[in-house]
Amino acid sequence: MTGKPHKRASPRPRTKTRSPKDALLRAALAHVPFDGFTDSVLARAAKEAGLARADISRLLPEGPLSLVEAFSVWADGEMVRELGKHDLAPRKIRERIALAVETRLSVMKPYKEAARRAAAFLTLPQNAATGAKLLYRTVDAIWRAVGDTSTDFNFYTKRAILAGVYSTTLMRWFSDTGTDERETREFLHRRVEDVMTFEKFKAQMRERFSALPSLSDILNPERSRAPRRGSKAKGA
Repeated sequence: MTGKPHKRASPRPRTKTRSPKDALLRAALAHVPFDGFTDSVLARAAKEAGLARADISRLLPEGPLSLVEAFSVWADGEMVRELGKHDLAPRKIRERIALAVETRLSVMKPYKEAARRAAAFLTLPQNAATGAKLLYRTVDAIWRAVGDTSTDFNFYTKRAILAGVYSTTLMRWFSDTGTDERETREFLHRRVEDVMTFEKFKAQMRERFSALPSLSDILNPERSRAPRRGSKAKGA
């Protein structure tokens, strides 16, 4: 007597906590690679985790979308925890960023198909806002983990730039079938190097342009020639 071949379950994320939400996430991720982020997967996961159906809406109010968010939050937390094992102080900022992105991908590697399905799920129009929110959370977690303390405009530009680096690297990772994922690492380091080169160029241009008259000086030449407050008149 032969039966249908059993699907090989995806490994479940290891975590020290045993909260109902964690249990539901772990159970669901075993089925997501085969069935995606769906209500049926949540129902099956709840049963395996010993939870009632009513617990699903309490723990994950938006159903599958909340499950994707829980997966992303878990991966961010694991990334930060793993980065904490490294001495980042002697490393250059580009090395820290590259290591952080590599760590984020490494954390998700056992659940690569689930991560791929999550990314596809977030590209749906109705999920785009959540996708943007989760991407911001990830790049913000990376910058904070590598020691960024900026609070000025750079706070936002750094995160916007890293969002582009992380997103494109993630897409490259999905298509990398190599066991060592060397091509993804090389791609990542090229992107980081390109960004750092651009930032250096931008800083040089900012320094050069700072010596030029401002737009207000050009439009108001008399004002630009007037002595500044506190300066002494010539010959005084």
